Amino acid sequence: MRRLQRITNCVLTKNDKALLLQKPSRGWWVAPGGKMELGESIKESAEREFREETGLQVENVNLRAVFTIVIVENDQPVNEWMMFTFQATSYKGQLFEQSPEGKLEWKNISEVAKLPMAAGDRHMFSHVLHDQGVMHGTFYYTTDFDLVSYRLSTE
Repeated sequence: MRRLQRITNCVLTKNDKALLLQKPSRGWWVAPGGKMELGESIKESAEREFREETGLQVENVNLRAVFTIVIVENDQPVNEWMMFTFQATSYKGQLFEQSPEGKLEWKNISEVAKLPMAAGDRHMFSHVLHDQGVMHGTFYYTTDFDLVSYRLSTE
């Protein structure tokens, strides 16, 4: 029986840079984040996960995207999760030299689209870094994380 997982992440932007995390397993760049804990709001989860992975306390945190991510095998859903993406524009604290989750690096916003990442994250980063409002969508991936199809809308 599959269980719906809830994930939050946050894109911290400052001037023309975004703080990203490179995960060691695939070498993909992501927005710092992770699984929600019982009883947390999505905003509390995003702030906690960001702090645990970067050492920074984000401020001015706003919801920017909500996605359903479905993993399919033999045309059948085998896993599903919801991802809530926030953006922050200021922070307090000292950035970890090394995150427990991988390598942290400030990247020029202009180079983010060229980095290795999940195909759906390209849409998320493009929206958060260049557009306004909240994006909604669903991504369908294979178990190897090849993007099969997607649909997106913004408000």
